[in-house]
Amino acid sequence: MKPVKIYTTDYCSYCVQAKKLLTRKNVPFEEIDVTGDDAGRAELIRMSGGLRTVPQIFIGDFHVGGYDRLSELDRSGKLDELLA
Repeated sequence: MKPVKIYTTDYCSYCVQAKKLLTRKNVPFEEIDVTGDDAGRAELIRMSGGLRTVPQIFIGDFHVGGYDRLSELDRSGKLDELLA
């Protein structure tokens, strides 16, 4: 399984939903909480190509985007392909 990283903040409901989806699928992930972390936020912006919103989810080198895209990939069955 490819490594999964999710950039979050502690006040983001979409972050909670993304983590629940990954947990429900038994997908281990590394959470990077950028709440009040300027260096972490700068890394998020760099990794996502300029996006500042959370969550930002990465599967291996692939930038999924946010929760809506993650959920869409799951519904279509493509998330399992990405994780393999």
